[in-house]
Amino acid sequence: MSNILERLDKLKAQMQDPDFQKGNGLSNEVNIHIFCYDPKDEMAVRYFTEQLVSDQDVNCHVIEKNLYKVLLKLCEDKRLLDKIPKLEETKGTKFILDNIQGKSASAKNFVAEICKDGFKEGDVLLITGVGEAYPFIRAHDVLNAIQPQELNSIPIVVLYPGSFDGRDVYLFNKLPKQDYYRAFNAIVEGTR
Repeated sequence: MSNILERLDKLKAQMQDPDFQKGNGLSNEVNIHIFCYDPKDEMAVRYFTEQLVSDQDVNCHVIEKNLYKVLLKLCEDKRLLDKIPKLEETKGTKFILDNIQGKSASAKNFVAEICKDGFKEGDVLLITGVGEAYPFIRAHDVLNAIQPQELNSIPIVVLYPGSFDGRDVYLFNKLPKQDYYRAFNAIVEGTR
């Protein structure tokens, strides 16, 4: 576990670096970063996230968007949240998955919810809840749907329970790979 704590400390330091915040050195690529970690370290990452978001001593404004909480909000807005258990019981899990993915949980809806309050210089978007939101949404779908102009080129950091090999992401280090076409800057070497 000490390795994950060291890596998280380095991530915190890197997020405060002015070059990181401005995306310097990315050759005009989007300022999206992935922090992969072993899924068994989930609780340490969650604790780190709570501390980072509330830390008044960091020189950036960390805005956390948990994909699972966004999913719940989208379902609540469509008045589906209370109906899901009964629908799953009568129509089955596949029906729920297909209908939520097709309507409420589209990547476009996730991005709209994530970006609704806007961002400004000095903000860092921290995307969490990647594993919790599976199978309703995958992080790479959200990232593909985000347009840089919606974020004012602020850095995006995805806390990813799995691995990234420079081209593909592997959720939980077990699920089939998912291509991600945009360049990542892997922050502090992780798994794989």
